[in-house]
Amino acid sequence: MKLLKTKLIIVAIICTCCSNTQNNSITNQSKDNNVVCTENGCKGTYHGKEFIKNSDIAHQFSNTMSAKVGDQLKVLYKTGNYSKVDFANIVMTTEGMGSGTVTFHLSIPFIKVNKKCEAYTSFDHVGGWNHAPALKERKIQLKDAVMKGHKLDISDLKTTKQGLQEYWIQWKNKVTQAECE
Repeated sequence: MKLLKTKLIIVAIICTCCSNTQNNSITNQSKDNNVVCTENGCKGTYHGKEFIKNSDIAHQFSNTMSAKVGDQLKVLYKTGNYSKVDFANIVMTTEGMGSGTVTFHLSIPFIKVNKKCEAYTSFDHVGGWNHAPALKERKIQLKDAVMKGHKLDISDLKTTKQGLQEYWIQWKNKVTQAECE
């Protein structure tokens, strides 16, 4: 009887672990499907909760998009398709702020450049809902990421009608573009 209980407990643990792993991979997969990148740029939409336990879930889509854009710029660089983000044509829209459910759309286009050292291969942002972005602090956080003799390339402040404010930031990745130092 004791052996049977032990086996049942082990089976329950395995099933729980497998179930959690499957749920996590489905969640991660569906999040990844919200961003599509091509050689022309990255586009995506977050639709869901605005806040969960006082955490700004909707704004975290900017983190997701920044990572995808940086990854795509590196891929383009490594394949000889030298590019950078076209700050002037970034499109950000939000709907539903204050309702609990938000739709946040981002389109971040690329511009082709002629030389590899004109390209950018890292990307980030700083911003938030209805408050001024902490640009000065982000510059301090990124100062060691910038190659010697280079500087961060920072967009003008982008805003949506519902109060999302973002600065988008690109720079030459020290590892990927080491020959540009």
